[in-house]
Amino acid sequence: MQNDSRRTFLKTAATGSLAVLGLPTIIPAHAFGANDRIRVAVIGVNGRGKDHISGFSKLPNVEVVTLCDVDNVVSAQRAADFEKTYSRKVKTEQDLRKVYEDKNVDAVSIATPNHWHALAAIWACQAGKDVYVEKPGTHNLREGRKLIEAASKYNRIVQHGVQLRSSTAIQEAIKHLRDGVIGKVYMARGLVYKWRPDIGNQGNSAVPAGLNWDLWQGPAKAREFSKNYVHYNWHWFWDYGNGDIGNQGIHETDLAMWGLDVGLPEEITSTGGKYLWKDCKETPEVLTSTYNYPKEGKVIQFEVRPWMTNKEDGVEVGNLFYGDKGYMVINGYNDYKTFLGKERTPGPAGHAGGDHYLNFIEGVRSRDKSKLNGPVETAHLAAGLAHVGNIAYRLGRTLKFDPKKEEFIGDAEANAHLSRQYRAPYALPKQV
Repeated sequence: MQNDSRRTFLKTAATGSLAVLGLPTIIPAHAFGANDRIRVAVIGVNGRGKDHISGFSKLPNVEVVTLCDVDNVVSAQRAADFEKTYSRKVKTEQDLRKVYEDKNVDAVSIATPNHWHALAAIWACQAGKDVYVEKPGTHNLREGRKLIEAASKYNRIVQHGVQLRSSTAIQEAIKHLRDGVIGKVYMARGLVYKWRPDIGNQGNSAVPAGLNWDLWQGPAKAREFSKNYVHYNWHWFWDYGNGDIGNQGIHETDLAMWGLDVGLPEEITSTGGKYLWKDCKETPEVLTSTYNYPKEGKVIQFEVRPWMTNKEDGVEVGNLFYGDKGYMVINGYNDYKTFLGKERTPGPAGHAGGDHYLNFIEGVRSRDKSKLNGPVETAHLAAGLAHVGNIAYRLGRTLKFDPKKEEFIGDAEANAHLSRQYRAPYALPKQV
């Protein structure tokens, strides 16, 4: 059944058996709908979750059945939008654990803040749900291994939301790198130039009506509510987010590792800071990270800064790959160009997209993890690169890392940052 959907197989099998019995061989398509329909719940519907709703809703025989958000005001608005767009009502929940108890849900699509991603995905696997989880798949390095263990133990399909992996143009670009079009590829340079303005400091205030603040904080330590965090600027606080390298940057960390064909590095250096605004952000506005792979003779450079800046070969968000015969420019999610030789002669180029949600559904239907373009391992590695870079920045020194043991070498202070203190009852399971 590798080349056919389950529905096609069922139609063929049923048609053949009925023909033997002398019964009509034309069977209406709706007769197979219930068996093949994938029912999806979207968890976190304020930001990226809106795209998840529309992305899954447009797929054949996929039904969004539940919207879940810790903010009832947000979920009510999204449910009203849903009914207006799709002419049907949708169930809403505030607590994701209620979603996991629902036998009517086959898969969950997670678009919560970062600090919830891994735990929500692991709980989903334990509940027998397949998972699409937004980037970064984890909030710290240790969560990645646990997520891989959970996907394997419960035999769940887990797709990481690095959608450029489903772009046919980017897949073609990676093949060119493997085929040596730009020669020996020794360096990747990831770029994230996004507009990140002054967010000020709004201090603490009362929890807004409709928001379950305890559930929003989840595994993070309890603190008073502040509009500084909800609903977007949590990205810039270590308890909840991972800065821009762990936000937009995950697409580029993933692409850099994919293009160079490397895993986690052996040496990490990061420097930067808050040079622009005197606001309450904790994460750096400007960050330069270097990831060294001495055994492979390769290096990743990563640059985060606001986009009041020059572009690099037209790129604000993307990657550049360097080889001994030329270089490649990947701009955004669906576009690449190559330039060859000392004269930078234009070489192969392409522009084409893909559907990452559809790829996930194909994996769910086939129960074949090899079909996934963004498998669970990418959640661990792409996020892991950002995590070790952030640790080097926070400690202010070069770090030595053992990629096999996935820990820093002889550095207890750095290793303490590989996990976090979890707040009950939102603890990462010791045994998944």
